[in-house]
Amino acid sequence: QEQLSESGGGLVQAGGSLRLSCVASGGTFSGAGIGWFRQTPEKERHFVAAISWLGVTRYADSVKGRFTISRDSAKNTVYLKMDNLKPEDTAIYVCARQNQRTAVPGSLLYEYAYWGQGTQVTVSS
Repeated sequence: QEQLSESGGGLVQAGGSLRLSCVASGGTFSGAGIGWFRQTPEKERHFVAAISWLGVTRYADSVKGRFTISRDSAKNTVYLKMDNLKPEDTAIYVCARQNQRTAVPGSLLYEYAYWGQGTQVTVSS
């Protein structure tokens, strides 16, 4: 069964950077869009960024210009590089595989399945 696993989270000061990784096991990212969402303490998930199987990217307005999503198909890995981090970026970051193949990746929760467990990102002021 396909599983997604996130890593790379941690504690960083405001203005710092982190790179998150999302690795697929038991399956492949080939032909699938991958999205990153962040989960609040209230368990709400909000769209952060996504990349389609064609490599088209999409970002939430709050992270445009600061976050970069990319994929390495040979390693079955999608990365989220986060620069100029702010305290409001603090959350659990979760990756997920899109249900359907689309040219432009989706940003809505129902468009995704196979959620990972998440990795904690904490940004101190």
